[in-house]
Amino acid sequence: MVHSFLLIGQSNMAGRGFLSEAKPIENENIKVLRNGRWQGAFRPVNPDRSFSGVNLAESFADLYAKEHGVEVGLIPCADGGTNIDQWCVGSLLYDNAVYQARLAQRTSTIAGILWHQGESDSKEERYPLYEEKLLKIMNSLRKDLNLYDVPFLLGGLGDYLAEYNDGAVKNYVHINEALEKIAKENPMTGFVSAKGLTSNPDYLHFNTKSLLEFGTRYYEEFKRIEDKNKVFTEKGKEDDSIRSEMELL
Repeated sequence: MVHSFLLIGQSNMAGRGFLSEAKPIENENIKVLRNGRWQGAFRPVNPDRSFSGVNLAESFADLYAKEHGVEVGLIPCADGGTNIDQWCVGSLLYDNAVYQARLAQRTSTIAGILWHQGESDSKEERYPLYEEKLLKIMNSLRKDLNLYDVPFLLGGLGDYLAEYNDGAVKNYVHINEALEKIAKENPMTGFVSAKGLTSNPDYLHFNTKSLLEFGTRYYEEFKRIEDKNKVFTEKGKEDDSIRSEMELL
């Protein structure tokens, strides 16, 4: 059975790494959902724009496939430039992600959700509501897809954003604070730091090298949550306890 992962967010999840700076995807166990079927991975994995490029999920999937000995399926649903309101429950992007995920569930087991979004919400009038809005999306996705017991990984925004457009998105630091807080306070949720990662010349998108490193960090956080959950299970705690806690949020 394919183990699949839902990719959602804006451009840095879709991937803007320059294609010329990466080796070809060589792992034949990495698949991508295209037209409802699992096909061998090729770039761009998430073709939301004509200039889509290298995606952080590539290195994540490579590590997962090698360590778990399974085929890994990527479900690309990220869309560049989108704000949190465009991902709200019932929106076109939300409904598309749920639809694609349900298609994937017919031929795979969804093992996690990878989220990276927030640059578009780094404005004075937007960032204070980010935590509340993201929590609603997360909890609804878990409910709609019955994914209470899989890791939901939240990627941090890069510090290079301080250099973008004369500080236009300087409030990215508050988005990171919200992401870390959500990860700390909610079960089966992890924060993936972008500290030290660098960008393309635009100071807006992670470069290829950093995206591949970021994917590795996502996998390390996934393993941390996975190992922690195994300990709980071994101690006799059932998944129903996690479900009950999530449903109360």
